[in-house]
Amino acid sequence: MNHDTSDTRRPRIGIDARLNAYRQGGIAEYTRRLVAALARLDADHDYLALEHARQSPGESIVPPDAPHVRRVRVFTPPHHRWERLALAAEIAPRRLDILHSPDFVPPLFGARRYVITVHDLTFLFYPEFQTADSLRYYRGHIRDAVRQAAHILADSAATRDDLIARLGVPDTKITVNMLGVDERFRPMPPDDVAAVRARLKLPERYFLFVGTFEPRKNLAGLLEAFARVRVSLPGAPDLVLAGRRGWLFDDIFHKADGLQLGKSLHWVENVPDTDLPALYNGAVALVLPSFYEGFGFPPLEAMACGIPTIVSNRASLPEVVGDTGLLIDPDRIDELAGALFRAATDADFRRRSGEAGLARARQFTWENTARTVLDVYRRVLASS
Repeated sequence: MNHDTSDTRRPRIGIDARLNAYRQGGIAEYTRRLVAALARLDADHDYLALEHARQSPGESIVPPDAPHVRRVRVFTPPHHRWERLALAAEIAPRRLDILHSPDFVPPLFGARRYVITVHDLTFLFYPEFQTADSLRYYRGHIRDAVRQAAHILADSAATRDDLIARLGVPDTKITVNMLGVDERFRPMPPDDVAAVRARLKLPERYFLFVGTFEPRKNLAGLLEAFARVRVSLPGAPDLVLAGRRGWLFDDIFHKADGLQLGKSLHWVENVPDTDLPALYNGAVALVLPSFYEGFGFPPLEAMACGIPTIVSNRASLPEVVGDTGLLIDPDRIDELAGALFRAATDADFRRRSGEAGLARARQFTWENTARTVLDVYRRVLASS
């Protein structure tokens, strides 16, 4: 295509934000926070946030006080069979110098260069944890996407290494870009925490899981480990599972029924975002024993609240928590049960882990995330 490359036109960067009309959290939250931070940091480029037409202007992720960032309505839904062709036709008239795809799959054409973010490769390592549609979509496009991209952002060094090992991507084509934590996650006054806990009808002491109820999160292993702790430790903290239902969640509920956990198990579905900081603050420890995570927001959010963490020793999670919490093998129920026991009984560990996590969480800011992304944009523009 014939693009205007004269120096008189400011570089134009598109960011695919269509997923924000369909989901909250995860990639949608990453996109929202990235656009907001770039709007503050960079006035030298024009930004176009590609938002789906079903998203009302009042829900736009474009900051109201950023004239160099504007909303562009598109009609191609995310994850559609003909998405790569349909979106390309929609954006081609926009003459984008870069299109950034936070959900990693770029259109076939329509921009001069492409930047993609790859959050994880779960669909390659654990296809059994994916729905048939998700598996078809991600596995069907990942190889073309990494070839087409001028540069790839990876949420962690673990994801970078996976891209190199599984897909043969050159190391020079990848930049590790750790994510940030929202400022609302912070230590809170005990009375504020108690008020939320009372409203949600939660006990005074509890272990906390935050995330989607699906097999990849290893909730079956967590429930089994929790059942063992209840036997070995009378008066053990309860277990709160906060999140939303994913796929194959029925198996998880059946597991809980079979273990007869009764009133010691609390399901808090679709918890309001405004309650999450208090939910973390009230926990004995945050537990995330996933088999695979591309980044893992819950441990970082818990750390920012000064709460100890128990997480898997796999993929990105050790990079997030460092040496501030307990790392366990998700296939070893005894290790997970031992970590729960220690968190419940060792007050000194809880204090040290909480303080170390709080200090470490300060390194993870959305401004730092956006600065790395902006540096990648500049390098891609310079190489055009």
